[in-house]
Amino acid sequence: MKVDDKDKRILNALLRNSKLSLREIAKIADVSVATVMNRVNRLEKEGIIKKYSTILDYEKLGFDVEVLIEIRISKGKLFHVEKEIDHHPNVFAVYDITGEFDAAILARFPGRRQMDAFLKKIQTYDFVERTNTRLILNTIKEKQIEV
Repeated sequence: MKVDDKDKRILNALLRNSKLSLREIAKIADVSVATVMNRVNRLEKEGIIKKYSTILDYEKLGFDVEVLIEIRISKGKLFHVEKEIDHHPNVFAVYDITGEFDAAILARFPGRRQMDAFLKKIQTYDFVERTNTRLILNTIKEKQIEV
């Protein structure tokens, strides 16, 4: 599917604020309300717009420990281990990566004891050879990029 400038203006308006009304998006994107409605429906159907979301301040909610965990996984078992890990409620991202490790996990915990329990649990998984955990001290920038 080809995404044109009108689609991009609509997508960027939604990235800035997904609660905007169709009328507000139309004004920002300089198109009609009907155009916004049709294009948003098409972008959703094509899977370009996957979902609408709320961004929370996890630190204010008591999740003070954020970590990046790199994992080395036995040959051929990457997807198996990643699927096992991605079900954990504190995990918010799982990535295949290149380099010394095979996967990177981003997770948030209310405290170091919960993080420690999670790390000890994944280190018992079959096929996990080694982990390397990095504590994230501050998030300087984290956002979707405009198109």
